[in-house]
Amino acid sequence: MTNGDKKLLLIEDDPGLQSQLRWAFEDYQVSVAGDRESALDLIRSDEPPVVTLDLGLPPDAANATEGLLALEQILALAPHTKVIVVTGNDERANALRAVALGAYDFYQKPVDPDVLGLIVQRAFKLFELEEENRKLLRKTEVSPLAGVIASSPQMVKACHMVEKVAPTDATILLLGESGTGKELLARALHGLSARKDAPFVAINCAAIPDTLLESELFGYEKGAFTGAAKQTRGKIECAHGGTLFLDEIGDLPPALQAKILRFLQERVIERVGGREEIPVDVRVVCATHQDLSDMMGEDKFREDLYYRVNEIALHLPPLRERTGDAVLLAQAFLHKYLQQSGRSIRGFDNQALAAIEAYPWPGNVRELENRVKRATIMAEGKRIQPEDLELAASKEEDTPLNLREVRERAERQALQRAMGLAHGNMSKAAQLLGISRPTLYDLLNKFELK
Repeated sequence: MTNGDKKLLLIEDDPGLQSQLRWAFEDYQVSVAGDRESALDLIRSDEPPVVTLDLGLPPDAANATEGLLALEQILALAPHTKVIVVTGNDERANALRAVALGAYDFYQKPVDPDVLGLIVQRAFKLFELEEENRKLLRKTEVSPLAGVIASSPQMVKACHMVEKVAPTDATILLLGESGTGKELLARALHGLSARKDAPFVAINCAAIPDTLLESELFGYEKGAFTGAAKQTRGKIECAHGGTLFLDEIGDLPPALQAKILRFLQERVIERVGGREEIPVDVRVVCATHQDLSDMMGEDKFREDLYYRVNEIALHLPPLRERTGDAVLLAQAFLHKYLQQSGRSIRGFDNQALAAIEAYPWPGNVRELENRVKRATIMAEGKRIQPEDLELAASKEEDTPLNLREVRERAERQALQRAMGLAHGNMSKAAQLLGISRPTLYDLLNKFELK
């Protein structure tokens, strides 16, 4: 990018300094604002990568209040923009405060065009490097794990963390609301590890009565209790060489927490009613929807056990925070259940897709799958309607006032929806959008979508 293509916004209320800066940066696409409101208008319309900001702006030019407020609002609208604060010699404290708020750099008056020009040039270079990095990240925003359906940055980040920690033997704690797919990621951790050919053994600590949980986990010897007719291995022993998944570990009773802690420390177990120590080689993955820190404060979960299971914590975002994933998952579930049922439903009605996007999904992925399964069975038309999903038709969502942002967001959503409806068939997606295949490829490249 040449300087002539680079947009630079100068926020300065002094007409003389405005002229000087215009002359100094005549090789750039320069726009000038004399107050906060006009500056914000130019941020919305031009989206300049670099801004120089005089902190002394009207109506309170003698102080930095208006300038600091402008800085905060600029970064809220355009967080990647590089803001260079220009201050007087006696405003160093305000300059440092501005940097703490997110300003890229500061420069003290009087203005030397050559020095300020180098700072601006360096800011553009950094912005271009960061933008290139963001583009590369967006190009890889597809789920890297088999079986995991996701395109949202939040879930893609979680999947990349799984890839990073899977080859290790570190104990992993998966945190997230019920129905977010913690067991699916636990299986992915196992499948990407060196233990993938050994057993994956899962046990839900909340689903088994406290009186039976110990024998389920550790096994028991013959005659250990009434009904113990033969020696039986527990889940931990069955997972030898592989991965043990302890789901809802927050529901472990206090007495059993101590025994699990000893197993994690020593990697040996004793069956119920037995005295022999049995060494076990397992990788442990735990999961919970509860806040274990709060439980420690209430003496419901041992602190030493918490630090044993929390060597590495992975947070799974709820479905309502996974931008675009609800529709993607709904399409996958519909395809799955149509294959099972043999029905000839053509897909979701547009109102149904909008309702899926708008609904907050308190039950997360599990709730979405159940609703799609029910709709597949109950739908009477050729396309699934919002009422088949027991969802209300979506109201028009709030949209930003920046027309360029509105247009680009609408184009991106239309592309994602068309590709989902067409199951990746480029000709069909282009037909749905009413455009040619070359135009579709151009749009996919524009938004770095695969």
